[in-house]
Amino acid sequence: MSSRIRELGVRSPHDKVRGMVYLGRMLDKIRSHAKGELPPEYEVNLGKGFDEKCTTFLRVRYELVVEYVNRGMPDEAILESCFAMGHRPTEGEIFMWNEFMRKRGWRDDLSEILESHKKREGMLPRSEIQTKFQFMDADEGHLVEDEYTKSCRSQTTSKRQRVTIPAKEWPFGKRIESVHSNGHASAPREAAETYLRMASSKW
Repeated sequence: MSSRIRELGVRSPHDKVRGMVYLGRMLDKIRSHAKGELPPEYEVNLGKGFDEKCTTFLRVRYELVVEYVNRGMPDEAILESCFAMGHRPTEGEIFMWNEFMRKRGWRDDLSEILESHKKREGMLPRSEIQTKFQFMDADEGHLVEDEYTKSCRSQTTSKRQRVTIPAKEWPFGKRIESVHSNGHASAPREAAETYLRMASSKW
């Protein structure tokens, strides 16, 4: 991998489309691939890994997203079409998606892989790189966002702790909402708390 991917206009995984992380990056990779510009090391994972998690979250096929991109549709139109064809997530579900994706590689099943990637790229001394998103940003020359790891370190000293998603696979296929007595979905923090309670059991 190299900074060339950023030169092609591929966004950081932290960048959001209508509040949702990673989607914009996936769309940029599809566009670069259609132009024959995407480096080979990125081609092998098209539609796999985080791409697959993203389309599964939206409940659409990756090939459908490729079709939308090849039609020349802008990001928001693609996302709205995915909502219509698959699943329109609530604000709370998007919040949980963002938290889950932003922490991948931090004390979970990807941790060893992340460490091997850091070793390969000579980044082992860089202690601020603790997630896959952070590694991708560092590898591609983006500013590394350290907000997540800082919030984790400050939890022991702050009464207002940030809610973090446990190191478990995202429970795809399950609709998670915390509902008030009036029947409306609760705020993202409350939805995350519901997830934390449910995550202690097997999916």
